[in-house]
Amino acid sequence: MLELRPGCECCDKDLPPDSSEARICSFECTFCAACASNVLKGVCPNRAGELVPRPRRPAAELASNPATTRRVFNPDCLRRA
Repeated sequence: MLELRPGCECCDKDLPPDSSEARICSFECTFCAACASNVLKGVCPNRAGELVPRPRRPAAELASNPATTRRVFNPDCLRRA
């Protein structure tokens, strides 16, 4: 099950579980749409994978399958891009 991480790894923007702005790679590295397209050009700086829109979990399912609260913030990703 996807973790649905709560923020962008580059700019730390909040990305709630229902956000249409979240982008992920196959390892669940998570970025906002702006960083994914403008800074990272659609490529994960951690694993070189494609960044795609993150699926949204239905609100009814979040109660029994909540998103993680673990934030990953690495501003160095801007330099690795």
